[in-house]
Amino acid sequence: MLESLDPRVNRLELPETFESPMAAKDEMDQFETYQAFVQTKEGKPFEHAGIVHAPNEEMAFLFAKEQFSRRGMFCNALCVVKTELIQVSAFTDNLQDVYDTFEGTYSGDESKSFEVFHLLKRGKQHKYIGNALGKDFQDALLCAKELYPRSKPVYNVWVVRTEDILMSDEDDVDIWNTLKEKKYRDAIDYRAADKIKAFKEENR
Repeated sequence: MLESLDPRVNRLELPETFESPMAAKDEMDQFETYQAFVQTKEGKPFEHAGIVHAPNEEMAFLFAKEQFSRRGMFCNALCVVKTELIQVSAFTDNLQDVYDTFEGTYSGDESKSFEVFHLLKRGKQHKYIGNALGKDFQDALLCAKELYPRSKPVYNVWVVRTEDILMSDEDDVDIWNTLKEKKYRDAIDYRAADKIKAFKEENR
């Protein structure tokens, strides 16, 4: 019999050669993940804000808006992209620039458009650096290496096809005009004291 320090296991009287068949793993029942990027002020680069689970990109956009542009969270623009559509480079450290690990030469092919995000500090969020053209993801990385000079090492790069990004429209900028404070929750806004005083005077 299998002996254990846990008396609950001993009560089962399991044989020493006990083998349990692995149960089949059920298919995941959760929504796909989308990465959300926020521009806090016009002219500033988009920055990775976090992840949302959604059935499609339209719902992902709505969930990201609720999650990352609520009261007190400044937002000028928002975009989302399905996680699996983002090409992620290797991570580097010790002041090693990840671009130095890329081999090959940019082809000069401008048939496809990509957006590039840099991680400049471990533990921080990726920031949008700019657009790159190329025949594929690897070519876009080599294009970005030539296009964007770096004064600090880049530790990781995200690349995504421009067409795969769902971005807020400039004409819909008013969707960010939300109430910063819920004043209607404050009792003072209902002038309860005045109403109580008037009620007492009427019922004297």
